[in-house]
Amino acid sequence: MAKIGIILETKEYEKAWNAFRFAVTAKKQGHEVKVFLMGEAVECEGLTHDKYNVDEQLKSFVNIGGEILACGTCLKSRHLESTEACPISTMVDCVELVVWADKTVTF
Repeated sequence: MAKIGIILETKEYEKAWNAFRFAVTAKKQGHEVKVFLMGEAVECEGLTHDKYNVDEQLKSFVNIGGEILACGTCLKSRHLESTEACPISTMVDCVELVVWADKTVTF
């Protein structure tokens, strides 16, 4: 099984929803998966839309053992706090995710 790193930089409903659907699917197939939220993507927790419930997919990912990291600088610039699902992380953590991963996907 592969180690898959996902870097998400958008809170656009459909793209963010698809990123977490991809993460859930990969995790269910037995891959190790980590997601790094950067830029406006740090606002994905709690994000819902009639067609694209990002928060539901995010929670599904966490509930099956997926790991999410959130850029601390991006959180602070939006006056957001670290959460259990999206702990505060650094650019060093993002680099380590890319080094750790066999494959890295960006959305």
